[in-house]
Amino acid sequence: MSSEAQRDRGQGDPVGYFLEDITFQGKTQRTHDAYERVLREFERYLEGRDLTLDDANHRDCMAWIHQLRGDVGESTVATYASYLHRFYAYMTEVGTFDANPMALVMEEIDESIATDPQRRDVAVPAMRAFLADVRHPLDRAVVLTLLKTGMRAGELCNLDLRDFSLPDSETGVEHRPQLDGKPLSVYVPAEPAQGETYNGETRTASNKRKRATTIPIDDELRQVFREWLAVRPDPRSDAEPLFVSTADEWGKRLTPHMVHHLVESHAREQGWYRDGGGAEENVTPHYFRHFFTTHLRDRTGDRGVVKYLRGDVATDIIDTYTHDWGDRVREVYEANIYRLI
Repeated sequence: MSSEAQRDRGQGDPVGYFLEDITFQGKTQRTHDAYERVLREFERYLEGRDLTLDDANHRDCMAWIHQLRGDVGESTVATYASYLHRFYAYMTEVGTFDANPMALVMEEIDESIATDPQRRDVAVPAMRAFLADVRHPLDRAVVLTLLKTGMRAGELCNLDLRDFSLPDSETGVEHRPQLDGKPLSVYVPAEPAQGETYNGETRTASNKRKRATTIPIDDELRQVFREWLAVRPDPRSDAEPLFVSTADEWGKRLTPHMVHHLVESHAREQGWYRDGGGAEENVTPHYFRHFFTTHLRDRTGDRGVVKYLRGDVATDIIDTYTHDWGDRVREVYEANIYRLI
């Protein structure tokens, strides 16, 4: 085959050509979708800089990888880098590109994760069916809160009634001042730390947010909160925790261990959890944060709002969304949050 004919292979849509080839090679649909998500994201990044995939050099690749940090974990950064490296290596091999700009980049970062690690891919309809089988008011409220807010299990455990901007008749407690002017929302603070006293109670978990975040509450989550608050036991703590045990430790604030056990029990019934299964297979409380991030990011196309809601972004970004919360965060959230009930 002539060099000109080789270069024509995949020239119109290199990503599409690569995805078709890995399908022919027997890669699963989940792997195909994972590569597509990453490669199309990188392609959009280059388009924003008036570059094509063929134009990109190692500095362009490194800049994209660098901007991922702070948004995703280091293992995910390594995964994205490995996907990009394999794409360029293959397209160079078939003659579409002259060189692999990721070759040098991969010498500079630590790719220390398993090949093609991917979490279980649960579609919204499947998650809706899963939630329909979660009947207990506490379990249902815990699972839906994780799914609708993307907060961590420890952050959920630290929620007090004052952290909710709902009518006082629904909570019986006046909301904190930070929620003034932000109706139907939940405030996730950054301060609670394991073993330290916060709002008059020693906490069993730490919040890991860099900055406090205010997350909208949609009508589904509000209804589930109503159902839970109607049967919620009197809490042992004067801090008025939202989620308390209805089992052996009646009225005690939930702990991350309790939340993990709750989610694991329902995931096992669904066939989504097994002993010895890793993060790629098992559905845990942290999986719901992954589900929230993936689906909301794909629906909104607004990485900034999703990063704000996750609470793990830099000060300048979070300040921008905090100051324009009503017009930016709430509108984007309400227009794109998935329906689960």
